[in-house]
Amino acid sequence: MSDHGRIVPPGGTIGIVGGGQLGRMAALSAAAMGYRCHIFCPDEDSPAAQVSAQATVAPYEDTEALDRFAASVDVITYEFENLPTASFARMGAVTPVRPHWRCLETTQHRVTEKDFINSLGIGTAPYRPVASLDALEKALTALGRPAVLKTATMGYDGKGQVMIGADDSASDAFAAMNGQDAILEGFVDFEREVSAIVARGIDGSTVAFDVVWNIHRNHILAETHAPAPIPEDLSDQAKAIASTLADALDMAGLLAVELFVTRDGKLLVNELAARPHNSGHWTMDACYASQFEQFIRAVAGVPLGDGSRHSDAVMTNLLGDDIDQWRDVLAEENAKLHLYGKAQARPGRKMGHVNRVFPKR
Repeated sequence: MSDHGRIVPPGGTIGIVGGGQLGRMAALSAAAMGYRCHIFCPDEDSPAAQVSAQATVAPYEDTEALDRFAASVDVITYEFENLPTASFARMGAVTPVRPHWRCLETTQHRVTEKDFINSLGIGTAPYRPVASLDALEKALTALGRPAVLKTATMGYDGKGQVMIGADDSASDAFAAMNGQDAILEGFVDFEREVSAIVARGIDGSTVAFDVVWNIHRNHILAETHAPAPIPEDLSDQAKAIASTLADALDMAGLLAVELFVTRDGKLLVNELAARPHNSGHWTMDACYASQFEQFIRAVAGVPLGDGSRHSDAVMTNLLGDDIDQWRDVLAEENAKLHLYGKAQARPGRKMGHVNRVFPKR
């Protein structure tokens, strides 16, 4: 069906596909605004289902379960990209999907994503699609070494990628892709990574959050500092890029844009996510309307809130056994603890986060 700009008032039901921590925090924001959430996820006792009114536990390709789910909710959204677009196309014939399922087609495939970004005149790292060892060797000749070979789909937190240095074997790197389509990205000498998150309503209005600085360890986001220590004009450029991309996608929802700040002061887009993002968690305690509230507002079709920052903040991810620090965190005066309800801590697994809030400079 066409979206037709349907507005879902408080009291309605928002369907969230995916049961992770992003769905959990979105459902908590939805509940605060008077909405119910229905989670669709193949896992029992998912973090999102723990705090939601209803859950369907079924595979993402289960057509009967998808049909029941779509008929039971007023609008459908998703909390991660690695989902079958055919399932959303099917549900979208019954109930509006926001952001629309074609956003998934763009953002879940790295080559399609970069082609889209470049088509708007926005820069990325140089790249080549790789579907064979011969294609990889030609791409390495074109882009040089070092370079990063990544699976075109399904990769996150450093999974599904291999750095190819001067002495590394191209065949070994290609074998690590396990037969999946891949992308080779040229090396970018960057000073820091930042991200810009923008909410876009069904009326095309946009509200951008302040740009933040992201620090990674072992390819996983460790800290986000708000605001980013970059010049104001560069921050404005990052927000403008995010808004341009959201407009071009014609989306209703939230778009997170990860960018490299190069040594010579330019911005290059690294990745997109058409959903709430780990680098936006600081907004829960340092903005008038968090990324999750804005996400729910946009998906429901109601006016966007005030995303301005009232405090500075540092978000720290609690990975694996870091969750054991919960008692110390609760004793800190300026710290806000957010745990995700996951039963088992594993190395690198995101178990929660801490927002440390400071007076705005």
